[in-house]
Amino acid sequence: MLAVAILALVLIAVLAPQHWALATLRRHDTPREDFPGSGAELATHLLRRMGLEGRVTVETSSAGDHYDPAARAVRLSTGVHDGRSLTAIVVAAHEVGHALQHACGYRPLALRTRLAAFAERAQWFGALVMVGLPFIAAVVRVPVAAAVMFAVGASVLSIPVLVHLLTLPVEFDASFGRALPLLAGGYLEREDLPAARRILTACALTYVAAALATLLNVWRWIRILRR
Repeated sequence: MLAVAILALVLIAVLAPQHWALATLRRHDTPREDFPGSGAELATHLLRRMGLEGRVTVETSSAGDHYDPAARAVRLSTGVHDGRSLTAIVVAAHEVGHALQHACGYRPLALRTRLAAFAERAQWFGALVMVGLPFIAAVVRVPVAAAVMFAVGASVLSIPVLVHLLTLPVEFDASFGRALPLLAGGYLEREDLPAARRILTACALTYVAAALATLLNVWRWIRILRR
């Protein structure tokens, strides 16, 4: 009963931020005639204003809104790239915020990028360890060896949690340290700024939900292997 209650609380903790974030983004996704350009046009303008024209590109992406440090590209979903809603404008400015971080050598962004690349490879290894653990334990028949393998697998699978936690200050800096001051400096009316703050907060909360979802996945593996 306790395990069920804990699982329910974790599911609520995972789903609630996601639901609020999506609802916030949708609420402000209505096209605005008073905006002179699209998300892509604003991103291009901001990059030019900050001296990054020709060094950072603005592209459409089917993989969601993000900044790619390796390609030095601000990649925007079609709705943000072509949209003229408050959501499109704010999200585009947020991704430009990451480009500004990269340009000034913001260390947490570089660390997050390296750790994310390592975590992607490590997750495969952790999953293989977890899948092969019962067979290894049956062959070696040494409880300590099985326990060590289990600890290694669980630790590796937990690395993405560290990535998401490290991502939070990076996201907040891109949002509130870079994008919001730019937007407040003449691109948005004062009455739009509270909604812009909520949109930027919603972007960060998606990483909180992702971290909790990763923890849920580790807990699921532990439950499976205990049976």
